[in-house]
Amino acid sequence: MTIQSLHPTTLAFLETKPLPMLINGEWKATKHTLGVENPATGAQIAQVCLADAQDVDSAVMVADSAFPAWAALSPAERALRLTKLAELINRDTQVLADLECIDVGKPVSAALGFDVPFAAQCFDYFAQVAQEAEYEIELGLEVTDSQTIKRPYGVAAFVFPWNFPLTLCAWGIAPALAAGNTVVIKPASETPLSTLYLAKLCEEAGFPKGVVNIVTGQGSVAGEALINHPKIKLMSFTGSTEVGKHVGEVCGRNLVPAKLELGGKGAAVVCKDADFDGAVEGLTGALTLNAGQVCCTASRWYIHESIYDEFVSKTKAAFEAIPIGNGLDSDSVMGPMCTHKQMSKVLQCIAEAQSAGAEIVTGGDRVTSGELVKGYFIQPTLLAGKDDNPWAQEEIFGPVAFLLKFTDEDEVIERANRNPYGLANSVWTIDLARAKEIAARLVSGNSWINAHNVFEYGLHYGACNQSGCGGGVNSRATFEGYLRHQSVASIR
Repeated sequence: MTIQSLHPTTLAFLETKPLPMLINGEWKATKHTLGVENPATGAQIAQVCLADAQDVDSAVMVADSAFPAWAALSPAERALRLTKLAELINRDTQVLADLECIDVGKPVSAALGFDVPFAAQCFDYFAQVAQEAEYEIELGLEVTDSQTIKRPYGVAAFVFPWNFPLTLCAWGIAPALAAGNTVVIKPASETPLSTLYLAKLCEEAGFPKGVVNIVTGQGSVAGEALINHPKIKLMSFTGSTEVGKHVGEVCGRNLVPAKLELGGKGAAVVCKDADFDGAVEGLTGALTLNAGQVCCTASRWYIHESIYDEFVSKTKAAFEAIPIGNGLDSDSVMGPMCTHKQMSKVLQCIAEAQSAGAEIVTGGDRVTSGELVKGYFIQPTLLAGKDDNPWAQEEIFGPVAFLLKFTDEDEVIERANRNPYGLANSVWTIDLARAKEIAARLVSGNSWINAHNVFEYGLHYGACNQSGCGGGVNSRATFEGYLRHQSVASIR
């Protein structure tokens, strides 16, 4: 399929060159622009404006000015805008799925099945949470007549990565807006398209000017200006641990609370009594989702030694049967890496792992057949080796799993917990009582049983250790994190 097969609204959206930013309800173009590539073909599909520090300052200042009126609205009044936005996302599902496909590389079917509908559900969920929340709590103390009141902070700033631009944007801004904060968003320079389209839908949904602002640009310029701005009251960053440490350092100096959702190296513990076929299918699907560009995916597979050989054989066959191709092709299950840079990095990691003693069971190379040679496609890869291989412990962020044998549960838990990350692990066994026990002992923000990459609104998704801090997403606790607590007391 070609770019011409896209929805007419998608094509019309891409015709604007360059795509401007949204600041204070106005679409602003800039002199300097950046090209956006389709990773399946390497072709430029759009141009976006590059924000400078002055543009970022304008966005933050108008968000600050818009805050009092937005915060003064009732939760029900704010919820009306959020639910309307959810309706518009559902109306334009195909357009947003098209944009996620040609911008990120993921199959349209994946975007239609998860990214877009789950983003819409996010705005609905937090609209409901906002209306059910308590904002003034009587404390019932002896000496004072006291309350705890909950109020929004002010301007919330967001810097998002390139792997799930629409979904992660929704996860961040929906609770912030529902709580009464205004937002300034900087999407990844590689994948800004769905966020800019979402901005159009925010306008249509009736968000007042200045409540939602989008600045597109490079992290070194626009991102730095945003995280350093003195008027932001909350910071949310999703991305690599390395950059997250820098964001946390800046926010620490400025005493700005920071939510950091960072990298991971998820462990999957496959016990000897696991549902064999279910584990093969589940872990293969988890690793090839979004071409492995998922921070919480399972990329360390601990397989019980008694089933190791058979498991590896079946997984190898499953990997080699994965349909790889352009996401616009309905038969494609795995698309390309998002950028040439990321493809090169993953290939380098594989080579370094091999040099350090890892065996390549299958894959390990770029896909160079037919039309795919133009894009950034990598074969799903299985490596086998030992824990001391650097790439058995460090995040690769591609369709690469590292296979490791284990003999007993205490041993594998200790080995899995040596890893510095703490995002998401999974346990595979038909004994649910034992699975829960193992899952609880694995140190991470999320422990899943007989599945990996499990998300549901109301189910808190967070992190610990080098995978992040400052609270998670998708739950009532997330919403509470966008409200400051203030005591109001008088002597009886």
